[in-house]
Amino acid sequence: MNSPLSNTFQIDVTTAKESYPIYIGRGYESAVASEIADLLENGSKVAVVTDASVRVALSPFFDAALSNVPILETPAGETSKGIEQYGRVLDFFAANGLDRGGVAIAVGGGVVGDLAGFAAASWLRGIRFIQIPTTLLSMVDSSVGGKTGINIDAGKNLVGAFHQPMAVYADLDSLSSLPTREFAAGMAEVIKYGMLGDLELFEWLEERPLLDWKDDRLPAVVRRNCQTKADVVNADEKELSQSGGRALLNLGHTFGHAIENVAGYGEYLHGEAISVGFVAAAKLSQSYGYLDDAAVERVIAVLSAHGLPVRLRTPLSIERLFAAMQKDKKVRAGALRFVVMESIGSAITKDDVSLDRVERIWRDLGGID
Repeated sequence: MNSPLSNTFQIDVTTAKESYPIYIGRGYESAVASEIADLLENGSKVAVVTDASVRVALSPFFDAALSNVPILETPAGETSKGIEQYGRVLDFFAANGLDRGGVAIAVGGGVVGDLAGFAAASWLRGIRFIQIPTTLLSMVDSSVGGKTGINIDAGKNLVGAFHQPMAVYADLDSLSSLPTREFAAGMAEVIKYGMLGDLELFEWLEERPLLDWKDDRLPAVVRRNCQTKADVVNADEKELSQSGGRALLNLGHTFGHAIENVAGYGEYLHGEAISVGFVAAAKLSQSYGYLDDAAVERVIAVLSAHGLPVRLRTPLSIERLFAAMQKDKKVRAGALRFVVMESIGSAITKDDVSLDRVERIWRDLGGID
């Protein structure tokens, strides 16, 4: 639907307990400043969590919208999504007197959103928070749906909570400062939606890759992806469906999370790791007879066209990759759960995947003993 804000689309996420808007548009300084003013006027304490790089890159936004609230800067990068920075955020909330009426605001990419969101979920057993995603990946994926969490040495996102925001402001102007590599990583999540349930989107990106924030198709693509994820979340908020449901959004992620863990968090951007994971998922689908050679090559081609890796950059230990996969949060009753494509644009979950089958795929992608 169209939002009452000018030049803005609004998508509503409705779960069993709450409903909130996702605003997609440009130039949200005034809208955010107005929302904060209302919160403060009503007696709510407000505190902002961001990272050092975002603070510098988007300093005009901070000056215009966030000048009258305390701000905590974390170091940029995936390594901040851990116990140490989580503790810093909680101490920050305490120092600024956030009570149960308080509101945390996450301004940044997926790392900041997950970190601040989890801190908001656990502080005083849950306070409100607002997501202001500043990367393409966080706009189309991590800021939508209420998954929050941090990494520990054992694996990615193993500590977390479902905690829905009170609003999401996806300001496309913030993407103007995004490095090319980061934009490409965000496109991995866009491509994912095409692979698992939107053939038209996949074909659209095949015909003409979407390579930067100035592409006039970007608002429609972000809107389309957010609507798709909102629909999935509305139907299966906490990923409890026995088959399909929200689990489908994990296409390629069991492979990708293992790559991030073994290579070391930060060596691959999240979108880069799951890009390799998408190729693995396509090959797994092929091994079951769902995809043919041509379909796998289509997946590889569209990822490559968007500047994304399609195999391991350097060899990684298969033994260590398997160990990381076994600690993945998607393990059920000791068995790994994978998402496979019946065809490009249609996906299902599969629980009975043999380790031999997965090992062959790791070797094909550059894994070693």
